[in-house]
Amino acid sequence: MNPCAAELLAVLPQTQCTRCGYPDCAAYAKAIVDRQAPINQCPPGGTEGVRRLAALTGLPVQPLNPTNGLEGPRTVVFIDEAWCIGCTLCIKACPVDAIVGMNKLMHTVQESYCTGCELCLPVCPVDCMEVQIVSGTHTGWAAWSVAQAEQSRERYDFHSYKSKREKDENDIRLEKKALLKLSNLTHHSQHTDPVVLDKKRAVIEAALARARTKRDNMV
Repeated sequence: MNPCAAELLAVLPQTQCTRCGYPDCAAYAKAIVDRQAPINQCPPGGTEGVRRLAALTGLPVQPLNPTNGLEGPRTVVFIDEAWCIGCTLCIKACPVDAIVGMNKLMHTVQESYCTGCELCLPVCPVDCMEVQIVSGTHTGWAAWSVAQAEQSRERYDFHSYKSKREKDENDIRLEKKALLKLSNLTHHSQHTDPVVLDKKRAVIEAALARARTKRDNMV
């Protein structure tokens, strides 16, 4: 069998937890298609997830690789609001935008959207995140539904789109700022030495060239 990455992605739980060793579920699905990764590296999918991948790929069912983690119940992260300092680091780390809040204000996890990926835990500087089991003894796909997976994929896709848009807008702002300085470097610099100004001009021009090359390669 030779399934496409989209078919494999559809049977992954979409937690975007990166435990498989790849940046997201889509990257793991592509790695399987390219024969760069085995089908037993997704702990959230558990044994049932391995079976689903095996059915699509024709590869034999095998135990989960313990290096990637163990199959377990579904968990949700909660924030101890008494300790939260409003740093927004957890908001930035959440791949499905399940955490809401503003800078220096208390944050809250929306339980219905949390995938239990735990990517917010290591970034919290005051250790105010708490993990709780919400599926009882059910594990893997028994603790996670297709509808939840689809919701998570949609939220992750929107999160990725929004993050890219914000980065692109910031890059444009920085480029405009650099071009403004370059248009009259003497006025925008504290230095008057022509040699120093030439060096600064060369640095700015090189940075702009790198930015344009990177943007062109992404088109």
